[in-house]
Amino acid sequence: MRVAAVLFLLLALPARGDELHDVYRELIEIDTTHSTGSTTAAAQAVANRLLAAGMPAADVQVLIPPGKPTKGNLVARLRGTGARRPLLLLAHLDVVEARKEDWTTDPFKLVEKDGYYYGRGTTDDKAMVAIWTEIFVHLASAKARPDRDLILALTADEESGPDNGVAWLIATHKDLISAEYALNEGAGGQIKDGKYTANGVQLSEKVYANFQLEVTNPGGHSSRPTKDNAITRLAAGLVKLGAYDFPARLDDTTRAMLAALGKIPGMKDARDLTAAAAKGDPAVLARLSKNSFYNALLRTTCVATTVTAGHAENALPQRAQANVNCRILPGEAPAEVEKTLVRVLADPAIKVAPVGQIDASAPSPLLPELMGAVTDLTAAMWPGIVVLPSMSTGATDGRYLRAAGIPCYGVSGIFSDVDDPRAHGKDERLGTKQLDEGAIFLQRLVARLAGLPTPGG
Repeated sequence: MRVAAVLFLLLALPARGDELHDVYRELIEIDTTHSTGSTTAAAQAVANRLLAAGMPAADVQVLIPPGKPTKGNLVARLRGTGARRPLLLLAHLDVVEARKEDWTTDPFKLVEKDGYYYGRGTTDDKAMVAIWTEIFVHLASAKARPDRDLILALTADEESGPDNGVAWLIATHKDLISAEYALNEGAGGQIKDGKYTANGVQLSEKVYANFQLEVTNPGGHSSRPTKDNAITRLAAGLVKLGAYDFPARLDDTTRAMLAALGKIPGMKDARDLTAAAAKGDPAVLARLSKNSFYNALLRTTCVATTVTAGHAENALPQRAQANVNCRILPGEAPAEVEKTLVRVLADPAIKVAPVGQIDASAPSPLLPELMGAVTDLTAAMWPGIVVLPSMSTGATDGRYLRAAGIPCYGVSGIFSDVDDPRAHGKDERLGTKQLDEGAIFLQRLVARLAGLPTPGG
């Protein structure tokens, strides 16, 4: 290993005009939306950089699903000694749609102003794509020899579209991405009232599931209404569902998360958070449940999101349908949730059916190697900041890896304001300082997990 070269590269703080900024700009300015964009173009742009850094062509692949030319994925392997099983670095290339007329800047141009980078994907997820790419470029240029292979997977359709890249890679090229565990998005650093408060590590996520509720009826003329009305029966069921709370349930991840939240200085509800983590007292859980964020951590949730009904203004409805979106706690069976919906609706006329495939996955274990590294690096870079094990109430591609037997951890060291989330929204942005800090944190984390020197860590 060329230790001096690796030390120099890992010590280098990314600055404006350097390669990190260049690849970040290049990626933001490649449209990777489902409707008009191409993740293949972004994957090829990264491949070109890795090849220029000296990686062998056989270890840099742009993989495109048959008949889907715009849905390319990149998989690259930086070969190590093989002393340990590989580490997978995952990020997604696609972004959600962005209407230029809604933004104050062009969403597909990287604009730097007022201490922020603006552009679609600046936070979700092209910052992580750029950082992973830069780490690979640096290590390849230095001819570094880690003690395990490092695998880079940059994928399509995490946000939308039918051709999810991770699921496709698992189904068709699992050998290329099999690893001891993976690092991904899913948690980051939290800023509250201008102060850094916590650095998150996502260990699990709720299972995303949709169920269709449907009532059918012969219908008839609206001038002769009956009590057996499809809309009325569906509405009555939805009212029952809206009033129902699934039981609260804590697991190792959510207990650790509540305990860590309770340690944040000045944290509202700190006493209840600490008590809930220790004992799970029903009265305490009931108080916390009044907060929508804590409520989503404590229980499975199901909520009506769309309703369609009727076919004419002067006719009794022949059909009424609703979509119910559920976020299911890890370890709870979707089939049992479906049974609960049927029981709560309490009307045999309301038919309940799952929509599409439901991908359930178990939590990733609290891995001492990773948690120890994150704790040490967080203390070195941001003294006094709490490391926050977490369960995401949303969904990432980590669920596919976990379901395939590859533990996945969401960790980035990229801090953002919890009261001003911009991902998926208008004027998405990331602080210039926060991008640089995230790059240094992830450089040091990967180096430590791969047996490389970790200066400053």
